[in-house]
Amino acid sequence: MPFIISFLFGIIPMLVYAWFIYWLDRYEKEPKTLLGGVFIWGAILSAGAAYLLNSILGLGIYLFTGSETVTSLTTGSLIAPFVEESLKGVGVLGVFLFFRREFDSYLDGVVYAAITALGFAATENIIYIYDKGYLESGYSGLLWLAFIRVILVGWQHPFYTAFTGIGLAKSRLTNNPFIKYTAPIIGWILAVFNHALHNTLASLLTSAGGLIIATMVDWTGWLFIFGFTVWAIYEEKRYIIQQLKEEISLGTISIAQYCTACSTWAQSLSRLAALASGRFRVTHNFYQKCAELAHKKHQFDLLGDEQGNIAIIDRLRAELRSLATLIS
Repeated sequence: MPFIISFLFGIIPMLVYAWFIYWLDRYEKEPKTLLGGVFIWGAILSAGAAYLLNSILGLGIYLFTGSETVTSLTTGSLIAPFVEESLKGVGVLGVFLFFRREFDSYLDGVVYAAITALGFAATENIIYIYDKGYLESGYSGLLWLAFIRVILVGWQHPFYTAFTGIGLAKSRLTNNPFIKYTAPIIGWILAVFNHALHNTLASLLTSAGGLIIATMVDWTGWLFIFGFTVWAIYEEKRYIIQQLKEEISLGTISIAQYCTACSTWAQSLSRLAALASGRFRVTHNFYQKCAELAHKKHQFDLLGDEQGNIAIIDRLRAELRSLATLIS
């Protein structure tokens, strides 16, 4: 029973957090199968490999130094950040390389990075809550570790890995060769640095006052990434407004459909009304493709006919024209 409780405390909040990230992606939802895939990558492959590598490298440090204190500090501050951010980053990089057409914006970078990291956090939380919580201090320890892992530091892993996602997004949206190759590296370095900073503070500031200081530092980072995410959402809305305006004169969409496509609130109302008429799927698909068209036109402006943007734009316009007659 204690392990089951630890499992539930570890995974359910992370799934709730993942749903929140999915909800934040207001205009162009990423494929659920792809999001599920990166969550599983984080939870199973990244977490499993990280546990193995951290243990092996930590053992090597102990055999070399003979000091548990040095081993703990080195593993937490140097080894774990490097290993874990690299393994989580591989999941985001996989989307960037093999599902490039789904990697359209800074917001997409944050979304894929956060979902991958939440999968990793779910597995790590289960282990910590059961091993460091219940096995060491019983149910009181279990509940205390659950509070720390879910509430106090629940967004830490998404915060770190978001930098990797942002770096990859910057690379995706530029033709500058220097930026294209350095941005992902800089993003990964920032992810490792912030991870190492958190782990170091957690190791050194062990008193109640230290916990408060470390938590304030952590939450400042979260607020920064949340602010960046809000900016990315409004930036996405801005070029949806700009790019879809032309589609009215081209006859792709109507003025009313344009106004709805530019407002998440109006889209929600439109989808709700479509439930009564049995056209929810068509309506959802229509406004999803509106956002996809805006993204591809924006990418064409930035990158030219990269990866067949013109053909994709023509296809999306044709699909929207056929769907527009079914949307009120």
